[in-house]
Amino acid sequence: MIKVRRDAEIYDIDGGWFRARWHFSFDRYQDPEHDSFGAMRVFNDDRLKPGAVWPLHPHRDVEGLTYVVEGTFGHQDNVGGAFGPLPAGSVQRMSLGSGALHSELNASPDEPMRFIQIWILPDTPDLPPEVEQRIFTTEDRSNRLLEVIGPEGGDAVMLHQDATVHVARLDPGTEVVHSIGTGRGVYAYLIEGAASFGREELSTGDAAEVTDADELRIRASQTSELILVDVPMQFEPVGIWRNRI
Repeated sequence: MIKVRRDAEIYDIDGGWFRARWHFSFDRYQDPEHDSFGAMRVFNDDRLKPGAVWPLHPHRDVEGLTYVVEGTFGHQDNVGGAFGPLPAGSVQRMSLGSGALHSELNASPDEPMRFIQIWILPDTPDLPPEVEQRIFTTEDRSNRLLEVIGPEGGDAVMLHQDATVHVARLDPGTEVVHSIGTGRGVYAYLIEGAASFGREELSTGDAAEVTDADELRIRASQTSELILVDVPMQFEPVGIWRNRI
């Protein structure tokens, strides 16, 4: 089953120095119909003005994932210092098991920056704070679904949950297929372009929730950029989430 969420339906907030699209309940936005998707708790499309800094803030028992869409991403925290700057196409994972403080920032003084922020709930509570990041090129993700984050690590950034993140840049007419295991779901977001997701036609800013399916076929009708998150729909919450989900 594919449930399409159109761009206009996704919460939009303009904070002056930032603009964000929050796909699930986050901060002041509370939506019981879109509170999480399996082991994914947050999916945000964030834009920061040149030089803008998201102040240091805490999280707990969260795998905080970042995919840089455009511009230059910077990171600061109170345990390991500063990381980056990261160019477009890069990914980062910060384990925030014990409640470390961290900050996202636009590392450019004159160019805007855009990034996707995802929270995956980990399979282990109280993980020590840790940052891992990788730089991937446009060529790496061209006309393929490139796994950039996953539980095995290796060429991808390692994640403390049985979940994966894939990105792709597809030329018109290119089709890719993602297999979906039993009990799993996919959240796919069309960052830019136009493509069919199964029998559904999506355009820039649309997203699709895919459940109870063996696979997802994506065929681009325009040059398209997308990100896909594959998560277990049933899992054992740990730490602060044990009695919340």
